[in-house]
Amino acid sequence: MTSFGDLMGPQPVLLPGDEEAESDLLNHVDPEQVAAKYPAASIAWAALAERALDDDQFVTAYAFARTGYHRGLDQLRRHGWKGFGPVPWSHEGNQGFLRAVGALARAAKGIREDAEHARCLDLLEDCDPRAAHELGLG
Repeated sequence: MTSFGDLMGPQPVLLPGDEEAESDLLNHVDPEQVAAKYPAASIAWAALAERALDDDQFVTAYAFARTGYHRGLDQLRRHGWKGFGPVPWSHEGNQGFLRAVGALARAAKGIREDAEHARCLDLLEDCDPRAAHELGLG
């Protein structure tokens, strides 16, 4: 496990974000339309998962969050992430992926998939210890 400030560890990954998807969401476009228009945007899937969680639709939220998580992993790998190392919450472009992981943690807890819930919390901790707190999971 790496930590921030570890001079021997990998450099933080700073994703470019999904500006068009983020803009649509900020302008209150339905997240379902945003995900259909920008299916590679983790932020859109995270928004769908969070909306489903707000309605206690844990299985639906799980599916949306898992999609956002995998889209984010693809993007992280394209930017040099090797499965560990910092993915700072403070960088807005990383927040779609981190929100998807947080939503996946909440959805997993909602369906009592305890091992997945713990893995998601561990991943958030590894990416940025601040992320879980920012997502209300700390």
